[in-house]
Amino acid sequence: MNIETIVVGQFGVNCFVCTGSDGQALVVDPGEDAEVILATLRARNLTVAAYLMTHGHCDHVSGLAALHDAMPAPVAMHAADWAWAFTDANILPPIFNTAPRHPAGERIDFSEATLYQYAGLAFSIIETPGHTPGGVCLYFEESGTLITGDTLFAGSVGRTDLPGGDSRILSASLQKLRALPDPTRVLPGHGPASTIGQEKRTNFFMQGD
Repeated sequence: MNIETIVVGQFGVNCFVCTGSDGQALVVDPGEDAEVILATLRARNLTVAAYLMTHGHCDHVSGLAALHDAMPAPVAMHAADWAWAFTDANILPPIFNTAPRHPAGERIDFSEATLYQYAGLAFSIIETPGHTPGGVCLYFEESGTLITGDTLFAGSVGRTDLPGGDSRILSASLQKLRALPDPTRVLPGHGPASTIGQEKRTNFFMQGD
């Protein structure tokens, strides 16, 4: 699996373009700058197999509809975040003054019980609410890669003071991630990459119960 990181928007969201061997891509969290993401896909001669959303915050979903217009594909998100991600509940002035536009086409509700296969890649999701009610991490077990969205950062975690956030629920979600193998590569929604082992050693929020 190859993963290319495109940093988008004023909040520096990591949009990931994940490719296998069939000329298709998974696009994770196209938060803004749809034209930049689209240019990257076209330069690599890629089509989109699916759009994967780690959670519904506006900085992670606001570029989705425009990108989807140009390259339609199924969109996957947890149902608990689908409920509000494209409504006025997801406005953040002065940067995001209107709700993100809802993408057309097929909707997929993420489920922890499902193994997903797109673009020649297999992954599961780990439900990790706390930053948002429907936050998930994408686990590519074969390559030992975990895309964490805003659940876990290098040295920190996602904030819980926004609507729908809950610090106690986030703590329980982090315990799920502690159970993964230490070499697992962590690709967060903002900032640099890390590993589960590194975060267990150095991240206060991952220091056990």
